[in-house]
Amino acid sequence: MHLTRITPDANLHRFYRIEIVPGLFGDWGLVRNWGRIGSSGQLRTDWFATEAEAKDARFELHMAKAKRGYE
Repeated sequence: MHLTRITPDANLHRFYRIEIVPGLFGDWGLVRNWGRIGSSGQLRTDWFATEAEAKDARFELHMAKAKRGYE
């Protein structure tokens, strides 16, 4: 899932990418990448025991970012 937030008046050009990936030991990772458009940004992976937990966390993040103006 790729989200962007662009506000030219505030010189705000941001991206937020969320991806669910399987781990090597049956766990699931929620990979988040965010930063200014055109840069490589920051990267973080949170690990979950089940795919359902990772999907719930992704949904919560998506809703939080939507409230902040990401599309």
